[in-house]
Amino acid sequence: MVLVIVVAVLALLAGLAANRYLRPRLLSEDDDTGMAVKDLVGPLLTLTVLLLAFVLVTANGSYGKAEVASRGEARAVDQMVEAAEYAPEAQRAEIQADAVCYTRAVRVQEWPAMSDGKGAAAPSVWATDFRRVFREVEGKPVFSMLVAADNNRSAEREERLTQATASIPSAILWFLLATLVITVMALGVCLPRRNNRGQLITLTVITALLTTTLCIIRDVDRPFGGIIDVRPTAIAEAERQASRDFLARHTAADLPCDDQGNRRTA
Repeated sequence: MVLVIVVAVLALLAGLAANRYLRPRLLSEDDDTGMAVKDLVGPLLTLTVLLLAFVLVTANGSYGKAEVASRGEARAVDQMVEAAEYAPEAQRAEIQADAVCYTRAVRVQEWPAMSDGKGAAAPSVWATDFRRVFREVEGKPVFSMLVAADNNRSAEREERLTQATASIPSAILWFLLATLVITVMALGVCLPRRNNRGQLITLTVITALLTTTLCIIRDVDRPFGGIIDVRPTAIAEAERQASRDFLARHTAADLPCDDQGNRRTA
């Protein structure tokens, strides 16, 4: 970073020196002629648009990964519940019950916490209980299916929690905001002072578009906490299916957790 700053400063100094000493030798124009401010606004506007577009693509990629991870986690839980059908009756009931509690904990506790880039402890309790039950069926054909599904669930949950944190540093957002302000001010300086209704309308539209783009970047960069957020639809569907399979042979009172996904106390 220091090297970039040093090179940029040297380039600026070289440019100023060239303007002072080389320009009289290379150009026969008067010293008062040259590029006006409005000639420099075009490249500035282009730079601003390119920066916003690049950062928007980055933020959108993070949002897409969060959505894919959420669906993958729900699919892994569903596979675990289906594989439990091949386990002995006692282990099957425990796995399906843990799946219900896990999905509840994710939906009710972890999803709201992710709006602040955090996770929740409750899902990890049931993830540990999964592995405890798996050890009871070790050596049986169903064991490998359950472990594979649980590994997928763990990996997808980790990816979901990773994408819950902002992928774009605050320094970049502040830099984009400063660039937007400078660009709009520069455009305003170049507008005529009279008979400028059309130019003012155009400047207002450009400002609105640039501001909206920056707001979208900020919102999409928080996949679980903005207006355009990833909803817990997939994990809620996995909870519904797990509950259906468990309640086919048991009652809701047999679940080891409450409606929030917390373990019941004796």
